[in-house]
Amino acid sequence: MSETISWQDFSKTDMRVGTIIGVADFPEARNAAYIIQLDFGPHIGIKKTSAQLTDRYPKNELLGRQVIAVVNFPKKQIANFMSECLILGAVEGKDVILLQPESHVPNGLKIS
Repeated sequence: MSETISWQDFSKTDMRVGTIIGVADFPEARNAAYIIQLDFGPHIGIKKTSAQLTDRYPKNELLGRQVIAVVNFPKKQIANFMSECLILGAVEGKDVILLQPESHVPNGLKIS
């Protein structure tokens, strides 16, 4: 189990629903990954990230899928790419299963 955090610490994490609108191979990444563009609605806009989802998800199965992502991390350089958000998933070893809403919801909807 990880270190206990306060509710105030948790409330700083801005998790939102976004729709995947673009997926491309990321051959420069150390581990197999995609570059993904997500639409978080009119207030947040389009953000991009890289994600190691190649083992479970073909590119065409990701397009149009809604996922949960943290949108308020600072940008992070991964190889020659600047990641702007973090898609959330359940991780077991190298296998990642995306977290997503049960039903379609508006892009940008806050998770709490």
